[in-house]
Amino acid sequence: MVQKKSIESRKSEILGLALAIDLDVFDVQAVNLKEIRASLYFSKSHILNWKKLIDENEIDLLIVDGTLSAIQQRNLEKELQVKVIDRTALILEIFGDRAKTAEGKLQVELAHLTYQRSRLVKSWTHLERQRGGGGFLGGPGEKQKELDRRFLDEKIIKIKKELEKVKNTRSLQREKRQKVPYDVVVLVGYTNAGKSTLFNALTNENVMAEDMLFATLDPTLRKLKLPSGREVILSDTVGFISDLPHELVMSFRATLEEVLEADLIVHVRDISGENQKEERQDVLDVLHHLGLENIEHQSNYIEVLNKIDLLEEEKRENIIKKYDGRLNSALAISAAAKLGIENLLELMDEKLLQNAKEAVFEVASFDGQKQSLIYKFSHVLKKTISDDGQKIQFFVQAEPHKLEKLQKLLKK
Repeated sequence: MVQKKSIESRKSEILGLALAIDLDVFDVQAVNLKEIRASLYFSKSHILNWKKLIDENEIDLLIVDGTLSAIQQRNLEKELQVKVIDRTALILEIFGDRAKTAEGKLQVELAHLTYQRSRLVKSWTHLERQRGGGGFLGGPGEKQKELDRRFLDEKIIKIKKELEKVKNTRSLQREKRQKVPYDVVVLVGYTNAGKSTLFNALTNENVMAEDMLFATLDPTLRKLKLPSGREVILSDTVGFISDLPHELVMSFRATLEEVLEADLIVHVRDISGENQKEERQDVLDVLHHLGLENIEHQSNYIEVLNKIDLLEEEKRENIIKKYDGRLNSALAISAAAKLGIENLLELMDEKLLQNAKEAVFEVASFDGQKQSLIYKFSHVLKKTISDDGQKIQFFVQAEPHKLEKLQKLLKK
């Protein structure tokens, strides 16, 4: 059974979330609760202490690292006379700030509106004024509940239609890739585990990789050449986090379908963190929620234990010896220091070729088009030229479905 995170690590994470949208944090407190009160969540004594702290220091925002009902949020704001948001609202706010592409902005707005509507229906509260297309840090609005609900429903329907177009476009893009075809390798992991740094190390790109929660939101795709010579598509995805809002998981499903369609999933973990086991389970929980049951036991899954450069030398050496790619397909690396990158590329190659079969194709030496198809659809082990120079035999390796496709194309 995975243990819950320590109080200090929870405090550190919520602080990181607040800093991710440049909030000026005055204090982070852990609160012991005998019970959660239906009206205010916290006890009266907590409220009185915070009211004094808020008044003396001119604080204007309280973040609760938990889930507040609409009634609890409204009552806390009334008692404290400041804006109050919970963990879900904070994460949605970060995503709203991070989204850069049209698709990302649509997904974030859908998550915002779905969250707002659920609270509107449950407690008949008024809408919040939206900040930058859908935020929680503004003040209360003045619309009536029925107008609010109709307004939200209309916007949700409109955005879902637009996202359906995006989904169809992605399907067409996947079909084009399958015709080429390229295998797809997807990086997943807890936010700030080092996925973007690894992406850069593998592709020699310069995708934004900062020590900041949710630095990457919109997925990035690049072509990657493996040691065998085969080319694959490498995809960097949004980071996961514990208690990831359900609204976000559902809204980003179109993007996360890249994970469902992946030929290989590379789970990047921060092995230097004290909560790396819990974070591993949080990521697996999201993957399971998406429909990838028991993915950690499947042949198309690799765990990358990243940031070994941050460990003490003795511990680092022990982990490198233990996780060499042969044990449960786990490999120890440092993306920042580029340690173990070649080993990872070889393991990815090996994983993608594990179900491959060998075949021999013979084509005319002058038929460049058919030779090009062979290179696109398979990995050429060797080739021989006939004595008269008219024929070339290609000894190849590829997955059965690709060999079947290649055979049909060569017959045309």
